[in-house]
Amino acid sequence: MSLLDPATLLPLIGVLAFAGALIGFLAGLFGIGGGAISVPVFYEVFKALGHSAELAMPMAVGTSLAVIIPTSIQSSRGHFKRGTVDMDILRLWALPVLVGVMFGAAIARFADPEVFQIVFVAVAAINAAKLLSGGAGWRLRDSLPARGALRAYGAGVGLISALMGIGGGAVSNLVLTLHNVPIHRAVSTSAGVGVLIAIPGTLGYMIAGWGRVDLPPDAIGFVSLATFALTIPTSLLTTRFGVRLAHGLSRQNLERAFGVFLLAVCVRFIWLIVTG
Repeated sequence: MSLLDPATLLPLIGVLAFAGALIGFLAGLFGIGGGAISVPVFYEVFKALGHSAELAMPMAVGTSLAVIIPTSIQSSRGHFKRGTVDMDILRLWALPVLVGVMFGAAIARFADPEVFQIVFVAVAAINAAKLLSGGAGWRLRDSLPARGALRAYGAGVGLISALMGIGGGAVSNLVLTLHNVPIHRAVSTSAGVGVLIAIPGTLGYMIAGWGRVDLPPDAIGFVSLATFALTIPTSLLTTRFGVRLAHGLSRQNLERAFGVFLLAVCVRFIWLIVTG
């Protein structure tokens, strides 16, 4: 079956449109690409269409990265206009992030679906624990490290994000706040990180899945064009509202909201791992 089949298309339009709205809103609110929503939703969609877990998971990740391209661009523009994006960090991370993303995409061709899910849960759980505990004791140092260490962080952010199918917001937020970067600046800068990750990540997943005989007809590698097209309209509509709310919340409330969101995502993926 395929999303292009009219018999399966109509029942899924509402689900994907709603998911798109959540993706866009979260992209603006938390500086993330929305992959924490899109990956589990896309995974369930592809499973419902009859695809195996071995195909559904990398397709969910690859398609999620494709959706993150426009949402992260719009989110980062919104935060940039408010003057809270750290362009020095983005320039320093550009090449290391690219290297990490391409390496993660290469792993995707051969990894079991549990690899993606376990990485997702581990990173989200650590971040949620930090945010919900108020950050007490969760600081590596009071300032950002030297440029060499920052480049290494960038490569790690790219690698983990490519495996998780996210724009890197959850990972880069964790890295930046552990080095005493204020949450609003971390969220805004992480929106820019999504742009650095999503474009090469999408291309990498297209290449990684190229030539597989079990792909649906609408897919280029591990990216489903039909799913992308059904998700994007609502995601672009809601991103601006997330940006507006993010800058209206206090630091404490923004951290708690992000922590609760990540905890919910952890529970969802733990359920997937346990139930198979």
